[in-house]
Amino acid sequence: MREPIRYLLVVLWFLSYMASIYLALHIAVARFSRAPGSRLLWFFSVVTGPLTRPVRALMPPGTPETRIRLVALGAYIALLIAARVALAGLGGNPLG
Repeated sequence: MREPIRYLLVVLWFLSYMASIYLALHIAVARFSRAPGSRLLWFFSVVTGPLTRPVRALMPPGTPETRIRLVALGAYIALLIAARVALAGLGGNPLG
């Protein structure tokens, strides 16, 4: 019974890790980009759109996009840490 839970936690850890990386890159690109119609900004807004949608639903209307991205990044980092702690609680070190 522990193996399926361990595999699900590893998948959750990996997905939250990738989400954190993409959100951090989107924040960096949005900060340093000079062209508002940049293809790179469009790419990151398409990739991180599904990641920020649940956070946007919880935030009050009119919240700036930068704030939504930062809160989403914090949520995914918290999920990453929680999955890592749960994996450590199951015993062993499957991630290295």
